[in-house]
Order: sequence, then structure tokens, then C-alpha cells
Amino acid sequence: MDPNVMKMLAVGIATGLGMLGPALAIGLIGFSALTGISRNPEASGPIQTNMILVTAFAEAIGIYVLIIAIILAMVA
Repeated sequence: MDPNVMKMLAVGIATGLGMLGPALAIGLIGFSALTGISRNPEASGPIQTNMILVTAFAEAIGIYVLIIAIILAMVA
């Protein structure tokens, strides 16, 4: 195989595995928030606030993975 093909394959695998964590985290955050809101509807305001904050942190990890993948694809 061509070294350029191997590089792109490595970038693709690294990006796929790196995005798996944030995707699972966002799914679990949504599930937990909906479970908490369904058990205690009066606490929906603080639960939604915390859910949005934690989802933003999980999204940031995905954005970091994307930036690293772009750097690897362009530079390496």
C-alpha cells in the first residue's frame, strides 16, 4: 500500500474511535437527563442547565478530535 493511503486510513480510524467517546457520552447524558426529568418534573430547569453544560464539554472533546484529525491529514 501507498504510504499516503496508510496515513489516511490511520487518520480515519483514529477519528472514528475518537468520536465514539463523545457520541456515547452525549447519548448517556440525554438518557440520564430524560430519566431525571421524568422522575422529578419540577427539577427540569436545573437538570436541563447541567445537561447542556456537560453536553458542551463532551462536544468539545469531539471538536478536539476533529482538529487533531485535520492536522494529521495535512501535516503528517
